Amino acid sequence: MLVRVGSRGSRLALTQADRALSSLRAPGIELALVPITTAGDRDRSRPFGEIGSRGVFVKELEEALLDRRIDVAVHSAKDLTATDPEGLAIGAFLRREDPRDALCGAVELRPGMRIGTASVRRKAQLLALDPTLSIEPLRGNIDTRLRKRGERGLDAIVLAACGLDRLGLGREIGHRFEPEAMLPEAGQGALALQVRAAEEHLVAAADDPETRERVEAERAVVAAVGGGCLAPTAAYHDGSTLTGLVAAEDGSWIERRTGADPGALGAELADASTRHS
Repeated sequence: MLVRVGSRGSRLALTQADRALSSLRAPGIELALVPITTAGDRDRSRPFGEIGSRGVFVKELEEALLDRRIDVAVHSAKDLTATDPEGLAIGAFLRREDPRDALCGAVELRPGMRIGTASVRRKAQLLALDPTLSIEPLRGNIDTRLRKRGERGLDAIVLAACGLDRLGLGREIGHRFEPEAMLPEAGQGALALQVRAAEEHLVAAADDPETRERVEAERAVVAAVGGGCLAPTAAYHDGSTLTGLVAAEDGSWIERRTGADPGALGAELADASTRHS
């Protein structure tokens, strides 16, 4: 049986696709990799919020699944929207790797530093940690952003630690932020294998139950906060505690909550955000 696996075409995405292919290899299964360009890949200058925020790296892959041009889509789970489109399902989450954010170019934050990031979630939490920081927009793949740090004279940039580790670039990391200091994006560190609904059997053997439980709880928090909330959000389950966060993009306020029920936690965060608006 031929299984066509869709992936973005960046070096990191293809490295992640190789991991997915390894997890899917089985007798009688022929795998074919299908690179697909997404809106986030085509537009490398505008902020994510202007392109469409969450989902800018997944929409075209999801359309290819629905059109039956591919059978499996490989995503960084943090890029997924909070809920699955009708007709699609996450058939497997591969075992989660380091979910933390990484500071590249410095070993600690210092007052007045110029730091590059495209993420409003990171911007909000960095400014909450130190309002004297200057946060500058920075787009591009990992290699591009590492190069731009030097070209633009930035003191540091912030990237997902797992992406650097997967590319063998862990040496670039000066500091890994613990979740207590910077709460990760929902799903960060995990790879998701998306399929058409009722075809979960194609990837079921690759599923890691612990990662699924944690990431689904995090996504549920973000979904419960609601699309009407424009504040940056984050959610992370460490295996025992589920934590959610909303904040002002400028770091002027930040609300962090813990709870066992993702829906109730998300609603509480949405209420907290409304009180600040």
